[in-house]
This record gives sequence, structure tokens and C-alpha cells, in this order.
Amino acid sequence: MQWSEKYRPASYFEIKGQDLAVRKIKEFISEFNLSKITKKRIKKAIILHGPPGTGKTTLAHVTAKETNSEIFELNASDLRNREKLREILKPAIEQQSLTKKSKIILIDEVDGISATDRGGLLELLGLIEKTQYPVIITANDIWDKKFNVLRKKSEIIQLKEVEYRIIKDILINILKKENLFIPHDILTSISIKAKGDIRAAINDLHAIAHSEKNELSPELFDERNKEIDIFNALRLIFKNKPTKETLEIFDSVNMPLDKIILWIEENIPAEYQGEELAKAINALTKADLFKGRIYKQQYWRFLVYENIFLSYGISAAKKQPRTGFTSYKKPTRILKIWMYNQRNAKKKSIAQKYAEYVHVSYKRAMREFPIIKQIIKSNQEIERELKLDKDEIEYLHKPIEIKN
Repeated sequence: MQWSEKYRPASYFEIKGQDLAVRKIKEFISEFNLSKITKKRIKKAIILHGPPGTGKTTLAHVTAKETNSEIFELNASDLRNREKLREILKPAIEQQSLTKKSKIILIDEVDGISATDRGGLLELLGLIEKTQYPVIITANDIWDKKFNVLRKKSEIIQLKEVEYRIIKDILINILKKENLFIPHDILTSISIKAKGDIRAAINDLHAIAHSEKNELSPELFDERNKEIDIFNALRLIFKNKPTKETLEIFDSVNMPLDKIILWIEENIPAEYQGEELAKAINALTKADLFKGRIYKQQYWRFLVYENIFLSYGISAAKKQPRTGFTSYKKPTRILKIWMYNQRNAKKKSIAQKYAEYVHVSYKRAMREFPIIKQIIKSNQEIERELKLDKDEIEYLHKPIEIKN
């Protein structure tokens, strides 16, 4: 028996790393049951969304056990036939359970439905309105526009990627129950490489436990050779004590150090205050200083120092490890730079067309662009002669924003 099934949580207490989701689904079930008495109008469905292996389906099954409810389960393939869905789901939402106190309707992996299957989705929306039992829907990604109405009719709960330290504790407990031992460095590696996916980590543990000498083989992670994304990298740096592994965190992030610096800069204040904030900013400043030297002098050997200050240096700024969940933000500077580049791109393309048409240099056209802009705007015939596209014409006629 696969360990991921053998050690699947059977109670709320056994679900680790998803305290907020557990609390919210308890509140949803409680409000649903109370509404039967008060007749208060509430949302009858709840969407559990998040990356694979974070426990969405498990949480639904545990909720059924905790509330002594029968669980009626469908998945995306069952939504592909509107008539079949009506035939199967309609009786389920109308008939009482024969063996349990109540019933829960589970629609698993709803985001697996395709654009051609929307008839079933519409039928599901109609049945949600009529149901006398709570509906739990799971999805990896619920933000596609085809789910706009479904989102409005449902409570939404995000299950976050589980921190690697929590995953490691889960693996250790499994090994204790199996009376087995695997070195801690291997458990740490499994936990980090899982990228928040508990199921994948347990499957890897099972494979290693039955391999010779408990060795990590490259093939083991080929199927799920996922990079640690920037959010996980930030958590490891901001939350944990610095270690030798901290120096290698950004090696697994598919993002240049220039952008990583912007992410760090944006989110330092969310984790550090006072003296710790000053130390973290100082480390970031030194990383930026080495970045400048690399570009100006082409001293690429300084790259190692930029990485040290950006990873180990910022991690070492705190006095003790952090706990709890922090919502990290995308850098606003990236958006501003992108918006500026978009505007500048239109300016450059117009200047290029004008320079070619009147036989002047591109540099001169850019230098005299304010005058050229007024000339082009004064006559639509010029716009046609230069063959300006819709975006370029819109850029020319957009009023100038005056900032206070």
C-alpha cells in the first residue's frame, strides 16, 4: 500500500500546515447547518484551491468524517455530459443519506473541465442553488474566466504550499511508525524538492526507504523536477536560520538575480522591523553594490558575493527563526518598469517610422520627439502616411498626466 494513502489524515488534527483552511471549512459547514434553521441565505458551495498535494481532497474527506457525513464524489469527467450530471447529481442533492447523519457533495478537480464542457458546468451551477447539502469543490487553478459565476456562488479557500519543515516532520513521523531510519539531510532534500507537495514527498520517501542504502537517485525526481519558486525561496530566507543550504537557494529559482533583488526589496519590510530591518537593508545594499561592479567592470567573479549577501546575509539579519504565514507581494518596481518600457516602445517605434519617412537619423527623431508628436497629431493624413498602428495613434493622442 502506498504510504501517501496509508498515512492520509483521518481527522482535522492530523492535517498539518493548513490551519486557516481547516478553520474556514469548519465555519462553512457550521453556517450551512445553521442556515437550515434560520433560513438565512448563504453560499452553498465552497472551493478549495491550491497546488497539487496540498490536501484539498483530503480535507473534504476529513470534513465528511468529522461531521459523520456520507460523501458523494464526482470529478471533471462527470461534468462533460449535462444530462448524465443531472441524472447522477440531482438525486444526490435531494435524497437523504441512508447510513450517515448528513451528506457532502464533492466535485473534485473542477478545473479539469474543458471549454467544450460548459453545459455540465451550467448544470452544476443550477444544482448548487437547489442543494440541501454542502458542496465542496476542489481545483488547482480556479481563476479561469469560465469559473466567474461559480466563484461568485461559492466561498473560496486557498490551500498554500506546505513549508518544508512541516513536510519533514510528517516524514519523520511516518518513519517512526514504520520503524525505519533515513538520514536527516536526505529528509531535508526530499522536503525541499517537494515544493510544498506533501503527497509527492511521501511517495519519494516510500521509494527511498525501499532503495538500497537510502540513496537519492536523479531518476527519482525526474517526473517532478520542480524548481523552488520565488515565493518558497523568500520563505526559506526570511523564516529560517541561515545554513549552507541557504547559499544555494537561488540556484533553483528560474529567475535572474536582478529580478530576485526586486522581490527581496519589496518584501523585506513584511518580515523585518527595527534593527533587523536595518541589517537586512544593509545586506541588500551590498548585494546591489556588487551587481553594479559586475556590470560596470565585468568582474563576474563578484557574482558569488552578490549571492551571499542576497541569501545568507539577509537571512542572518534576524535574531531568531520566524513562524506563521506571510503573503509576499510582487515587486511594484517591476510593474512600473514594464509600464515605462511599454510607453517608451511606442515612442521609439513612432520615431523610427518618422525618421525613415523624412530621411533623418533615429537619434534626432527621438531628441525632437515632442515637436514631431505635435506635427503628427495635427494631421491624420500624416498618421496614415507613416502607417501608424492603433496603439501608436492612441499613444500620440493620450493626454499628459499632471502629477501633484
